[in-house]
Amino acid sequence: MVATKPLQKTDAIIVVGAGIFGLSTALHLGLRGYKNVTVFDRQPYDDTKYEYTAGADSASSDNYKIIRSGYGSEKVYQDLSTEAIQHWNSWNEEILSGECVPDGMTRSDKVFINNGHLSLTDKDDLPEFEKATIQNMEAAGQPNTQLVTTDPGQVDIADRKGLGFAIDPFQRRAKGKGYLGVLDTTGGVAVAHKACRFALHKARLLGVHFVLDPHSGAVESFCYDAGGKVNGVQMKDGKKRHASKVVVACGGWTPSILPVLDGICETTAGSVILIKIPPDSALYERLAPERFPSWAWNMRDGKLGGLYGFPRDENGYLKIGYRGTKYTNPKVQEDGKERSVPVTRYTAEETITQVPQQAMKVFKSFILEYFPDLAENGIDIELTRLCWYTDSFDNHYVVDNIPGQDSLMVATGGSGHAFKYLPNVGKWVVDIIEGVGVKRDLVKHWRWRTLQSGEKPFNVLQEGSSGPRALRNVEMSTDKDLKLSAQSRL
Repeated sequence: MVATKPLQKTDAIIVVGAGIFGLSTALHLGLRGYKNVTVFDRQPYDDTKYEYTAGADSASSDNYKIIRSGYGSEKVYQDLSTEAIQHWNSWNEEILSGECVPDGMTRSDKVFINNGHLSLTDKDDLPEFEKATIQNMEAAGQPNTQLVTTDPGQVDIADRKGLGFAIDPFQRRAKGKGYLGVLDTTGGVAVAHKACRFALHKARLLGVHFVLDPHSGAVESFCYDAGGKVNGVQMKDGKKRHASKVVVACGGWTPSILPVLDGICETTAGSVILIKIPPDSALYERLAPERFPSWAWNMRDGKLGGLYGFPRDENGYLKIGYRGTKYTNPKVQEDGKERSVPVTRYTAEETITQVPQQAMKVFKSFILEYFPDLAENGIDIELTRLCWYTDSFDNHYVVDNIPGQDSLMVATGGSGHAFKYLPNVGKWVVDIIEGVGVKRDLVKHWRWRTLQSGEKPFNVLQEGSSGPRALRNVEMSTDKDLKLSAQSRL
């Protein structure tokens, strides 16, 4: 669907949400010449700087996110990643040159570190996903970017690229253990909180207005004209803000704001642990982003796999995430229906300070096998987190007008793999707003849709409060589970 009435450059446009979808959309609206764009968010990001440990509470508020080109047979996302990486490199150049440096950052900061992304398996052969990635990257004119870790010739290529450290970062070979995987040399990490600050600063320079406040920035409901068409939003402070177009991009909060997404999207939680590496530890240098890649392990193996991780950040935090099981928090909404809503250590009404026991078991089992140095050096888990995403049933994004409402649009369904597109996904969103390139394959994937009879979903949605993934039905970890002793193998 596309808007039936073309927007004028001076028309008021509201973007609800200042995470990656909202930031990128606002940025590209500014780049496209729109003069009256306002982004509302209840998060005081100017104060928290998008840093989770400072109180920022969204999926985009993070230290590192994965950058990768590998997408198996999904060539449309592979191409989008190639486009994004060009932008990431340009952003680094803008910072280095002094062209665009947000307050609190310096010209030595980077928003993208090209230290490689390693996809590991404990099987004897590469998964079909990795084989398809290698084939499709070669077909796209990018040979020798996806390197098999056990192939001596490809190891030499990694060395020549300066990424030899990323072939076996867990030092498995010397121990006679398997280290089969594929190193994506185009990838690495996005420095998430700095990248969001950069995008916000860049958008402001283009004239985009931001209201980041728990009252004046918090949307309570939509406003409607006499014909029932959405023409703005009402804020928590009671004020009404009118616009010709409203774009809802609230991450994990989107499905509760737009119940019409039932059956298409659901809010789910990834489990995250943060391990603080002491500066005086030998591991501090070994795990530096210049010497250690981002990685994923058995990502498509269900509840016993689905791990991913990073080098330590500038504050010493080593982040490991788990999406083998995607947890939910179903709550009865005003219309009497259950929808999963985020619940975190920062949620006022209810707090969650630990991750589910199943996630902790996978974390500890992996760490004791691949990272025994942590326990040997007496380093424990310092912090846990539930990170809330919006999954779609088919793992594709949802970027389209709401049926029957050409003034109301949604940009959501990141399904845990959207942050890498912060620099460029907004260009596609604005194209869709303007009705440009609607026949492109990626745009077709993002259209409004429903699960068809007989269609097998990539993500099973809305199992409800009685479902096995609902937090109320799972055992949660405790403080004693934060210990990484050699005797705690589970």
